[in-house]
Amino acid sequence: MTTQTSPAIRSGAIARPEIRQTGLLRQSWAITRRNLTHIKRMPEMLMDVTIQPVMFVLLFAYVFGGSIQIPGGGSNYREWLLGGIMGQTIAFASFIVAVGLTADIDKGIVDRMRSLPINPAAVLVGRSISSLMHSSIGILVMSLTGLVIGWRIDNGLGNAVLAYGLLLMWGFAMIWVGILVGSAMRSVEAVNGLMFTTMFPITFLANTFAPTERMTPWLRTIAEWNPISSLVQAVRELWGNVGPAPSDAALPLQHPVLTTVIWCVGITAVMAPLAIRAFNRRTQQ
Repeated sequence: MTTQTSPAIRSGAIARPEIRQTGLLRQSWAITRRNLTHIKRMPEMLMDVTIQPVMFVLLFAYVFGGSIQIPGGGSNYREWLLGGIMGQTIAFASFIVAVGLTADIDKGIVDRMRSLPINPAAVLVGRSISSLMHSSIGILVMSLTGLVIGWRIDNGLGNAVLAYGLLLMWGFAMIWVGILVGSAMRSVEAVNGLMFTTMFPITFLANTFAPTERMTPWLRTIAEWNPISSLVQAVRELWGNVGPAPSDAALPLQHPVLTTVIWCVGITAVMAPLAIRAFNRRTQQ
């Protein structure tokens, strides 16, 4: 019996691995899989889109729901609540991507990725896709929780899909906010402090958990022009959980679907260039 030895082994040389050219889509998907694998190995990272939303739903539905009156009576508060909870959760997509991106930059992960022959944009695209998938898990969990406590979609499949599409569109816009914050802040602690002190007031100063009609006039104006309010009003109307906003409501609530689309496009158009510039400046230092 004889064995054949390749020329590379006989000479003691180590063959160089073949480098294959790949496109932006494949590179972005590889980074997305890396981020999802990270979540798989650390399932506690899903607490913010599983346990926390369910906790909010149950607390407001059963603890505070009896004392919060909404137009049409308090019996349908649980249906009214789900749109607000989902709007808040998808807004936290900015929180998720900001923390994850800052951690990757601090640990040198981004530097290693950029040293490879890949498109620099793949890092941000991969992070964005994984963060949007992360937030989508929260939307699914809350939908199932809502069905358990009595929430229903009463306005047809097409409108239901459009409502979920608006939520994902809003999440995509918020991702660029998170990329900007994650690129500008120097530590995860700084990101947590900034995002907590900004996102929580923004999501509560809206029609997420209580109607705006009983707020003082100046506070009601701020709440109704809050982009979260138009998003929440849009998904509620599309799901058939509420009727149109009252005639004295601000303009964004009179046309919530169109307003939400305008907000999403506007935020993305402003934040995306700023986020890319901040990311490039941070990673090229």
